[in-house]
Amino acid sequence: MAVQTTQTPRTTTPTTPTTPITFLRVAVALQTGTLFLQAVSAGLLLTAHHGEVLHSVGARVTYAATMLYVLAAVLAWKPGGGSPRPIAYATGFLVLSSAQVVLGIAHIPSVHVPLGVLTFGLSLLVLARPRSAGPE
Repeated sequence: MAVQTTQTPRTTTPTTPTTPITFLRVAVALQTGTLFLQAVSAGLLLTAHHGEVLHSVGARVTYAATMLYVLAAVLAWKPGGGSPRPIAYATGFLVLSSAQVVLGIAHIPSVHVPLGVLTFGLSLLVLARPRSAGPE
């Protein structure tokens, strides 16, 4: 008695480049983390003498993380073939970060603090957004 085996045909699915998308997700996570640390350093600003230095350094790091997010969005779009929508999000965050810098230097906490909370919340929403399977 011979045992017959059947082979299922292999289907190939086109692979999409994941490196630019992964870089984009890492950039958003880095931005969100630095925004959270800015909230922590803002609390230290109110309670400790070294808080101002930490908040100032954190502002520079956060701004750099936002610029990295813009770069990652462009790389995910053009060479990666992704959606251009993340570029608009990243540019919006760069505008918000620029406003935060101006408001912080001008010592206008009545706008600086709520805008910081808004920016962190929006960044958290972008980070928590599930990756879509197709183009947006």
